[in-house]
Amino acid sequence: MSESIWIHYARPRPHWYGLGEAEQAARRADWQGVADASRRAGAAFLGSYHIRGQHDFETVEIWRFPDAEAAFDHWSRLTAAAYNEWFAFANNIGLATGPAP
Repeated sequence: MSESIWIHYARPRPHWYGLGEAEQAARRADWQGVADASRRAGAAFLGSYHIRGQHDFETVEIWRFPDAEAAFDHWSRLTAAAYNEWFAFANNIGLATGPAP
């Protein structure tokens, strides 16, 4: 299997803003649990960035996973935790074409 990079673009859906702070915090805690489990399984969170300019999304997150299946598992657990109900998104995955420099 080949190491993979997962690029995740996101923006809150309008109804996200209708949730109270406590409910938003509870959702974020659930999603943080997914991230923590992915790290324990060998993933590395490389950063979250605000997107400026003319783009459909607000943020981009970049992760490195041991393989594409681990990235898919991460996304599956996020959707099971209702992430996709609250955020619009686009995902890209890239597989390593050679050893890291």
